[in-house]
Amino acid sequence: MAKILLTGGAGFIGSHVAEALLARGDQVTVLDNFNDFYDPAIKRSNAALVEAAGGVIVEGDIRDEKLVDELFANGGFEGVIHLAAMAGVRPSLLDPLHYEDVNVRGTLILLERIKLCKGMPFVFASSSSVYGGNKNVPFSETHEIHHPVSPYAATKRAGELMCYTYHHLYEIPTSCLRFFTVYGPRQRPEMAIHKFVRAVLDGQPIPFYGDGTTERDYTYIDDIVSGVIKSLDHCKGYEVFNLGESDTTSLSSLVEQIGQACGSKPVLDRQPMQPGDVEITFADISKAKELIGYAPETLIPEGLQRFVNWYRAQRAPVE
Repeated sequence: MAKILLTGGAGFIGSHVAEALLARGDQVTVLDNFNDFYDPAIKRSNAALVEAAGGVIVEGDIRDEKLVDELFANGGFEGVIHLAAMAGVRPSLLDPLHYEDVNVRGTLILLERIKLCKGMPFVFASSSSVYGGNKNVPFSETHEIHHPVSPYAATKRAGELMCYTYHHLYEIPTSCLRFFTVYGPRQRPEMAIHKFVRAVLDGQPIPFYGDGTTERDYTYIDDIVSGVIKSLDHCKGYEVFNLGESDTTSLSSLVEQIGQACGSKPVLDRQPMQPGDVEITFADISKAKELIGYAPETLIPEGLQRFVNWYRAQRAPVE
């Protein structure tokens, strides 16, 4: 049993990670600011599930230095999983200064406290967006990533670099995790799969960007949670891990499979490619397999059906 500080634990990925940690007997303190990037009621519903499982919910911001000091002074933490961030490629183009403040400065505030806790493992949520327009696939952690194509990607790469600097200076055991398009129950409502399923079931057109040939490495939430926890348990030195399914699905195929899972034919609202979007994401997960035993299991047809089933259940009227 360990005492874990989990930032962003009321969000999509964070709430699942919190439940998994609690289920195995860890004590979890969640720090989340319940911002309005999407409906805060969704996060409060997630937090209620975490609280019901035994987690402690603290409402506050990672940039609140006094609050963070109090948490570290009183929490007795033995590890930190840092998932809190401003997310999304396209929104980051509209407010890059806010993204930098939360994603970079917020991470630094945590690192400043962790450096005083000798040997405390730190897990940092990065993103596959750091690979930019890389066409050398599958993406390996050894690839050069000097050309991010969105402010969001740049802040995540900056976070990785700060993590390395603090590891070098203060010997903080650190795992940086590059997530590849995570989906599943509780997925944020503005993300593609959630948005597409909602549109199909409501008989509305799907916003379809480009010609449908863009590809993504869609990763089911259970596999991501497993990777996060394994990276905490095997956290030593400084390592960067890709967490994906190591498979790709084109936009056209994704929409077709969503239609099959929903039992309805999608209607497309064709639009041009958006600034900051990339042609492909594709994870080489051999390093994560070898060093932490990461082994994703959920293929996209099964994961999509699970998501559709969850979506239908959670929006069904209460009898």
